[in-house]
Amino acid sequence: MKSILDDFKLAFKTGNVLNQIIVINVVVFLFMGVLSVLLTLSNQVGIYSELARYLTLPADTTSLVFRPWSLITYFFFHEGLFHILFNMLWMYWFGRIIAEYLGQNKLLGFYFWGGIGGGLFYILVYNLFPFFADAVPYANLLGASAGVTAIVVGAATFQPNFTVNLILIGPVKLKYIAAFSVVASLLQSTGSNAGGEIAHLGGALVGYFGMVQLQKGNDWSKPIVSFIIWVKSLFKPQPKIKVSYKKEASSRPKAKASKRASAKTSSKKETSQAEIDAILDKISDKGYDALSKEEKQKLFNASKD
Repeated sequence: MKSILDDFKLAFKTGNVLNQIIVINVVVFLFMGVLSVLLTLSNQVGIYSELARYLTLPADTTSLVFRPWSLITYFFFHEGLFHILFNMLWMYWFGRIIAEYLGQNKLLGFYFWGGIGGGLFYILVYNLFPFFADAVPYANLLGASAGVTAIVVGAATFQPNFTVNLILIGPVKLKYIAAFSVVASLLQSTGSNAGGEIAHLGGALVGYFGMVQLQKGNDWSKPIVSFIIWVKSLFKPQPKIKVSYKKEASSRPKAKASKRASAKTSSKKETSQAEIDAILDKISDKGYDALSKEEKQKLFNASKD
């Protein structure tokens, strides 16, 4: 169990956004799954249903006003093993293309904007078309599919002829995989999982236009990354200020020597931390594989502290 926790910690220390997103989704899935089993055995299913309702995205705009956070939480919440399994597999396969070619921050931007755009598109369609009128008060959306679809379509827009080897099929160009997923969602948009399929289409739109804008120099990921950095800063402990007092004259030479030694130690620590920050920035921009052997060793040593 300790080694698993260490792996989770390392994913966050190295700044690997792809692994972080997968870990968060899996942890939420396991937590809610175990909670569901325990509450069901205790005949308290209503408690779980109420908690799940606060995490899912409602189609009803009135409900959304009282649950605005659900526009974010819904794409980190899954129910059903195959639901999260396929989403995370697609996330891993296609997210690596974005992360390795464009950097970790771009991947984060596509996932978040894809999830938000897919959720808003789902709400718009459900409230715009009479076909969904009866379902609006009860419909709720969950799952990372919209964000994942944005990543798939974004990667296909960036590298349309990139070849992926699919099991039982063989090599297929990325543009055909993206086209198939979009057409499949469109054809199923009035079926039993209409909300999810419509969210896929919204995510696909974000993926396409987001990549087109990125190629023109407009990086949509910047506000998302800035927001995440701000949130992380709220949980970082503030440095303690150490106050020292001068002693009597006879002890001044010794105090000066102590100060010089302290300054050297502090400088060494600051240099070391600066190196680690530079390595994490490099991972964020170019991916973990871009690190040299020496940089990987420094990061490994820092993770043990």
